Amino acid sequence: MASEHVISRLDAFAYRYPIERPVETSFGRMTDRPAVFLGFDANDGCFSWCDVFANWPAEGPEHRVNLLARDIAPLVLGRSIRMPSDFFDALTRRTRLWALQSGEWGPFRQVIAGLDTALWDLKARAAKLPLRRLLRADAPDEVPAYASGIPIMTAGEHVKVARAAGFSAFKVKVGFDMAQDLRQLETLSQDIRPDERLFADANQAFGVDEAKRFLKATAGMGLGWLEEPIPADAPPDDWSDVAAMATTPLAAGENIAGDEAFAQLIDSGPFHFIQPDLAKWGGVTGCYRVAQAALAAGRVYCPHFLGGGIGLAASAEVLAAAGGDGLLEVDVNPNPLRTAFAFPGLNAQGRWPAVTGVGLGIDRIPERLTDYVTHSACMTA
Repeated sequence: MASEHVISRLDAFAYRYPIERPVETSFGRMTDRPAVFLGFDANDGCFSWCDVFANWPAEGPEHRVNLLARDIAPLVLGRSIRMPSDFFDALTRRTRLWALQSGEWGPFRQVIAGLDTALWDLKARAAKLPLRRLLRADAPDEVPAYASGIPIMTAGEHVKVARAAGFSAFKVKVGFDMAQDLRQLETLSQDIRPDERLFADANQAFGVDEAKRFLKATAGMGLGWLEEPIPADAPPDDWSDVAAMATTPLAAGENIAGDEAFAQLIDSGPFHFIQPDLAKWGGVTGCYRVAQAALAAGRVYCPHFLGGGIGLAASAEVLAAAGGDGLLEVDVNPNPLRTAFAFPGLNAQGRWPAVTGVGLGIDRIPERLTDYVTHSACMTA
C-alpha cells in the first residue's frame, strides 16, 4: 500500500546567478541564470526538493515564489498525500479557474509541476529508492546525453569544449539571421565526425515559408532533428505543410501543456521527437505519461530541460525509467545553479549517470548558492 505524507513545511528560494556571456536565443537573451528551488518537509521526517521553471519572463523567479506562497501553498500544507499523480490532477483542476481568471496558465502549471516532482522525490525517498527505480524497477543506471544551449554564432568553440567533455551529440540554436545561420551551420556540419550527431533548434523563430526554406537548405547537412521551426501553437495545417517537405525529423514539446495536447502532438504524425519539460508542465506525473504514450506510438521521448541541477536530475530519472532511444538535454553554458550540485558528468562511455542515492539524490542546496538568493518564502501548516 502506498504510504501517506502530510506536508508540514514548504520552502521556496529564487536565485539569480550573474554570467559574463548572455545565453542567446532567437526570441531573447538571458543575462543571468535564474532558478526556483522548492523544498518540502513531511510530518514523518521525509523531505524533498524540486526545480520550478523560471527562465522567462525576466521577473519569473520571484513571481513563482510569490505565487506558491500566497496562492498554492494553502492547498498543499497539511494535506495528506498518498499518490503524487492523484494530487497533480486534483491541484490542476482546483487552480484551473485561477489560471483562467489571471491568464497566467504558465506560472500555475510550472509551480504545480515543481510540486509534483518534489512529491515524487518524497515518495522515492520514503521507499529508499532512486526515483527511476520507483517508476520502473529495472530502469538503467545511465542515459545518453547531448550538449545543448549552443548559439550558432559561437558553435565552433562550444562544440570543441563539449566534445572534450565527452559529448558526441550537439544542439545548436538558430533563428537569428537566416543567411548567416545557414552559412555557419554548413561550416559546423562539416566538422561533425561520423560517430557524432548534430541537431538544430529554431525556438519557434520561423514562419511556414522560412521553415521550409531552412529545411530545404539544410537537407544535406545530416541534422538529426529540427526543433520548433514554427510556433508551437501554429495551426495543425501549418505543421503538416512544413512536415510534408521535410526530410529532417521534427521535434517539439517544451511549449506544449496538458495530456490532451500531447496526445494530439503524438498522434498528429509530423513529430518524431517528443520533448516535454517537467519543470514547465506535468512534473514527473505528466512527463512520464507522455513518455509512455510517445514510446507506444513509435516516437522518441527526449526531455527538454534548461534550468538548475535539481530539474536536470529529475529529467534524467524520468528518461531512464521511460527507456527508448531518447537523449538527456544538458545545457553546456556556464550555470553554477546546475554545476554546484556536483554531478559526476559524462562517464567514459559518454553517457550521463543517473542518481546514486534515493529520490533525486539531492539532500540539500549547496551553501555556496546562498549569496544568490533574491527572494524566499517559508510556509508552515
